[in-house]
Amino acid sequence: MNTRHTGMTELNRLRLWAAAVAVAAPLVCLAAKEFSMPKAQPAFSFPAHDHHSNENVTVAVDPYETPAKEGIFIVKYREHGLLPVLLIITNDSDAPIQLADMKAELVTADRTKLTPDNEDDIVRRISHPNASGTHYPIPFPTKKAKGGVSSKEMDEIQSAQFRAKAVEPRSSQIGFLFFDVSDISSPLAGARFYLTGVRNSSGNDLMYFEVSLDKYLENRKPH
Repeated sequence: MNTRHTGMTELNRLRLWAAAVAVAAPLVCLAAKEFSMPKAQPAFSFPAHDHHSNENVTVAVDPYETPAKEGIFIVKYREHGLLPVLLIITNDSDAPIQLADMKAELVTADRTKLTPDNEDDIVRRISHPNASGTHYPIPFPTKKAKGGVSSKEMDEIQSAQFRAKAVEPRSSQIGFLFFDVSDISSPLAGARFYLTGVRNSSGNDLMYFEVSLDKYLENRKPH
């Protein structure tokens, strides 16, 4: 019996097994991954914020534009030309504030005005990769929920967006806004975020909030 040949055969089997595990492990992790909203922190703890002392309300934004921060998502939004921005609204007053009619806008340094994409916009962008970069679908069968988007991707899109209609006293609400920046090379430098339509418990508009994104860039941690 050729023990050397037998040993080489077993070695080859081990190598094939190791290679198979190396390929399968990331796929298993990807299949098991689910989106989880970041823990709510007070808006004033973020560098890019605007505090209204009269109403005791603070609005902050935190762009998710680095690989490390984007890791919380299943969908690679930046590969589709979408910029996820975490919106945080903290109400330190004694009365609730209303958000049902709020409007968000990101104004770039060259005065381009961007409004957040809605759910259908996001699904359309992800479903048509040729319109914005390269799409990397999950390389194994998945249940399609809408327009070629997997059920997990759809769940993430729906749960990640900012949907709060009010902020109770001494509490915060958070969620993501997704801006189409596919045609903008540097969407954050010199940009400003505006939030209007926030109302007090009597239905009166609060003064608009204005947040400089340069504050975020100046304090951004390297990743």
